[in-house]
Amino acid sequence: MRAEQDHGRFSSAPAEVCAAALAPAVATESPQEKLLRRLCAMLSTYTDADQIEKVRESFRLADRAHRGQSRKNGEPYICHPLSVAMILADMRMDSRGIMAAILHDVIEDTQTSKEEIAERFGEQVAELVDGVTKLTKLGNKSRAETQAENVRKMFLATARDLRVIMVKLADRTHNMRTLAAMPLEAKKRIATETLEIYAPIAIRLGMDQIRRELEDHGFAAKYPMRYRILDRTVKKRRGHRKEVLATIESTIKKRLTQEGLQCQVIGREKDLYSIYRKMKEKGISFSEVFDVYAFRIVVDEVGDCYRALGLMHALYKPLPGRFKDYIALPKANGYQSLHTILVGPYGFPLEIQIRTRGMHRQAESGIAAHWLYKVDDREASDARARAHEWIRDLLETQKDGGNSQDFIENLKVDLFSQEVFVFTPRGDIVKLPKGATIIDFAYAVHTDIGDSCISARVDRQLMPLQTPLENGQTVEIIMTEWARPNPLWLNHAATAKARSAIRTYFKHFKRQEAIDLGRRLLEKELSGMTTRLDDIPHSRLGVLLKVLDYSSLEQLLEDIGLGNRMPVLVAKRLCQDDINAGIKLNEKERGSNSPLAIKGTEGMVVNLAKCCRPIPGDPIIGFFNPGKGIAVHLNDCKNVTEIRKRPVNWLELEWDRNVEGDFLVEIRMDVQNQRGTLATIASTISRLDSNIENILLKNQDDPISSDFVTLTVRDRIHLARIMRQLKKLPIVSRIARVRA
Repeated sequence: MRAEQDHGRFSSAPAEVCAAALAPAVATESPQEKLLRRLCAMLSTYTDADQIEKVRESFRLADRAHRGQSRKNGEPYICHPLSVAMILADMRMDSRGIMAAILHDVIEDTQTSKEEIAERFGEQVAELVDGVTKLTKLGNKSRAETQAENVRKMFLATARDLRVIMVKLADRTHNMRTLAAMPLEAKKRIATETLEIYAPIAIRLGMDQIRRELEDHGFAAKYPMRYRILDRTVKKRRGHRKEVLATIESTIKKRLTQEGLQCQVIGREKDLYSIYRKMKEKGISFSEVFDVYAFRIVVDEVGDCYRALGLMHALYKPLPGRFKDYIALPKANGYQSLHTILVGPYGFPLEIQIRTRGMHRQAESGIAAHWLYKVDDREASDARARAHEWIRDLLETQKDGGNSQDFIENLKVDLFSQEVFVFTPRGDIVKLPKGATIIDFAYAVHTDIGDSCISARVDRQLMPLQTPLENGQTVEIIMTEWARPNPLWLNHAATAKARSAIRTYFKHFKRQEAIDLGRRLLEKELSGMTTRLDDIPHSRLGVLLKVLDYSSLEQLLEDIGLGNRMPVLVAKRLCQDDINAGIKLNEKERGSNSPLAIKGTEGMVVNLAKCCRPIPGDPIIGFFNPGKGIAVHLNDCKNVTEIRKRPVNWLELEWDRNVEGDFLVEIRMDVQNQRGTLATIASTISRLDSNIENILLKNQDDPISSDFVTLTVRDRIHLARIMRQLKKLPIVSRIARVRA
């Protein structure tokens, strides 16, 4: 069943009321009859009678399906889908979209099937209704997971047909209009969801009218006290400045008309939620919000926009740094306009927005302009293309994995971004969210560039990858073939595309490493049974995969490498006569006695334990950590005592002869607490070809302090040489390696 944001639809209504609702009106109309009559009147202004009759037929099906259901405010439930349809009709939605709106709850809340809708109204209408229908069989998933799954399902359907998201936004708009009937806790939760997801979606799709209503109702429901105080303050200021605003509007129109500009001047008041958000984000008071009042100038041509801007700057003094040209550089949702803030009469600050009629239409309707105006309207078609591109890119970030909550995180990152415009060396413009770094830029250009970048030149200056970018900068990425992403990049990436690409890389990287390790572990056990994996007949291997429920050998090897399946058990099963028989190991049977050689640089599936920090040359032991691979410990590590009690979970290891790389080790030094001590220690370590990763100081106020230093070494010989040289320093009284 749908969540309670649809306002308690299953309260039983008396049968007499429902019957009366369907009966022909004699003296009075039922609520649904009034709504249907108004809806048909709206449709008659832009569609033909045949289509209106199909809409009536969809109403008859929905009315019959929802019979007996009512909302918490007491009205028959069918009034809700009719109201949703009226919101869409106001946007001039086509008849199929209107039918989908009327039927949008019947699959979810009644016995009506998708197939029945397809049979009566066509496949398009059925797909639209199914796209808006929430998932109901989600097992024991939490509310957050359920919400995330439903949002992702909706976006998948929207990628096929943009009308899905429009029906959903209209549905949410009517729910917010009737939110008063809901309990306080549910009201605040629904308002939060609306402000965090649905209102930003409306912004991203350029549907400003829907956005304003969602934000206003959401703000009033989530923060009722703040809403009332801010509303009262704005009304008070409006009363004091009413005459001044009227004078300004008249002056602007007169000045533009004198210069021969045909225009429309519209005065407007900034939305309460926009004022609140600006106050909160910038930490300013209400009196510091400059653009509470604004005037919108709508002209015929783009050239007229810039002429009008010049006239406004001549009429009133502009505030420095407060001009934005969204005509030359449109917002991501296609919004175009000139914005400037002027100092009006009596020092009264006001915002001026200047745009053409087409830009105004686009700003108000967004993708709805595709249905509101002619299909071949270029701006409307551009809006649809931009919406499709955004949704496609958003879904692209999820194609290689990630759960539904990752999708919601990426969606919020995408929705709440403000743009920064930077340039490639060839002069192409790349749009990024505010706070984006060079990492985001690299992945925005191409995923392969992001995966292989090491640094960049920003305005010809060499910069690290975590550098935040600013408007107008030119960025040149520096790449190498050996480079690969760093997990720490996730701390600096601001875009959903970059974060998803980094996660995807490491997911695939870890899988391949796990497969390689799993193969080595299985080969090691098979060698103790005098055979090899390549010698196992394909038919026998196929039987084992079927018995163990794996679709491929790679899946089995991955599970072995991740420690989810013991290689000795798999090896014995492959070699025994009855492959279907299970196997139990006794205490002495752990497979091959030959230790597995590791280099310590296998990456994400061979992890050197931080408790004892083993390095090449140390005697080591491995422990299978399910889902993560092998944890490598020192043989005498205190934590190994418990590990050895479970013999099937550990294996003998040794260092590979060709081990390479730097390994972290921790040492403790008791040193004299005097000026220059740390500098002397650091220079000695550096001279011996090592690097300090971390220092922890204890007993700093005593004559002798204990310093714990984490440094990089190649092996035990390298460590011993460093410790000998440090011990020779007069300031060091004692030195030892930390093993736990």
